[in-house]
Amino acid sequence: FRKKVKGYKAFALTTNSSVVTALANDFSFDEIFSKQLESRGDGGDVLLALSTSGNSPNVIKAVELANEMGIVSLAFSGKGGGRLAEVSRLSIVVPHSDFARIQEMHMALGHILCGLVEDMVLSTKGK
Repeated sequence: FRKKVKGYKAFALTTNSSVVTALANDFSFDEIFSKQLESRGDGGDVLLALSTSGNSPNVIKAVELANEMGIVSLAFSGKGGGRLAEVSRLSIVVPHSDFARIQEMHMALGHILCGLVEDMVLSTKGK
């Protein structure tokens, strides 16, 4: 945080290896994100989806579910954007084919996004 503010309610669908492994075993790897979103997401939330190729089935499935649930879907992808760019409400495509360069840009975009959210939250306080 650049300023002292209350924390934001946010979590990554990739970090709990026990949950990811259980979902992959009990359902399929294609559902590791959508199953978590189904139980934890609410309309009005925002899902940030990352896929270098834009064609990761598990990421696409989560975005499709987010759209059904009224969750805003924002995607970062590369190359031509793939299917992810088509199904996401908002999409930023890094026009490059080198995976390392795409991922570096995704990190920079993530920092920019965090700054914009923080500015937006701070500008609405007191209104």
